Amino acid sequence: MAGSGRRPEHRGPPELFYDAAEARKYTHNSRVVEIQSQMSERAVELLGLPEDRACLLLDVGCGSGLSGDYISEEGHYWIGMDISPAMLDVAVEREVEGDLLLADVGHGIPFRPGMFDGCISISAVQWLCNADKKSHSPPKRLYRFFSTLYTALARGSRAVLQLYPENSEQLELITAQAMRAGFTGGMVVDYPNSAKAKKFFLCLFVGTSGTLPKGLGTECANEELHQAKFTNERTRFRNVKGKSVKKSRDWILEKKERRRRQGKEVRADTKYTGRKRRPHF
Repeated sequence: MAGSGRRPEHRGPPELFYDAAEARKYTHNSRVVEIQSQMSERAVELLGLPEDRACLLLDVGCGSGLSGDYISEEGHYWIGMDISPAMLDVAVEREVEGDLLLADVGHGIPFRPGMFDGCISISAVQWLCNADKKSHSPPKRLYRFFSTLYTALARGSRAVLQLYPENSEQLELITAQAMRAGFTGGMVVDYPNSAKAKKFFLCLFVGTSGTLPKGLGTECANEELHQAKFTNERTRFRNVKGKSVKKSRDWILEKKERRRRQGKEVRADTKYTGRKRRPHF
């Protein structure tokens, strides 16, 4: 159930659609990676996580770990679930920092109650609306997913699920099953008047009724101008927070230190760490 940052074409179940070739194809597509990163950033923003501590997040439909990369950069920990072995193989090859689980979320979330501080999902939940097998009932699979997700999340936390609904009926089905499972909240739509930038985020609250965040671009007639303004402001905000520039020496050292804390084997730091190599001709 990999999220690719693009509207999926339903040509069979996700574990077959995302084979080894397709998994590597989109993971190395710079445009897809950029869109995936933007949607992951927005989803984490909508979670409203505390800034004074690291959180444990669940990434539903984690794919090759592109969303997880952003979670790690923000200093949080994560566990990813996906139904596609090929996508998870790419995640392992990329040495992502999260733990990975091969599973069909339509069978439920197999974690203890209250384990996670939040959940994100990018371009994955709509796959549960497909009946890829005779035994599949989309309403039952959606309810099983949402009811077990509700249990696995800590009280007061949120789940933010970005999705591509095929129609209004599908959107209503997904939302109805989430509410039936105990969630409150609703749909946040970014740039509702833009054909290209429009994005749906199902923002769900656990145990408490929070105020639903406003969608981006809802108060600006010029969508492209507003989107550019948001991007620039976001970059400045991240610099103010003191985050290291991605791929810089400091960023690499921070990443290596996180991996050491996780007990993983990491190469020793040297004066060459983070230094760009000269191109070979």
